[in-house]
Amino acid sequence: MNGKRTFWSSIIVGACIGGLLSLLNQDARRYSKEMVQKTGETVTHYAKNPDETVRVVKDGVQSFNQIVSQNSQSALSALDQVETTVNKFLE
Repeated sequence: MNGKRTFWSSIIVGACIGGLLSLLNQDARRYSKEMVQKTGETVTHYAKNPDETVRVVKDGVQSFNQIVSQNSQSALSALDQVETTVNKFLE
C-alpha cells in the first residue's frame, strides 16, 4: 500500500515540477495566464446563471447517456456476430 502512495505522489510532484519549469517559457506563461482568466470568467458566468448551469450539465449528461447507449448497442451487435461465427465453426 505504501508503494502505491509513493508512486502516485511522485507522479503528482513530477507533474507540478514540470509545469513550473514550463513557465520559464514566455509563451507558456502567456498561455497559462489566458487560460486562468478564461476559466475564471466561465466559473463566474455559471455562478451568476445557475439555471444555465443546470441546463448545460443536463444536456451534457443526456449526450453522454446517448453515446454510451449507442456504443453498448454496437458492442452487443458485434458480440452477437462473433457468437454466431463461433457457433458455425463449432458445428
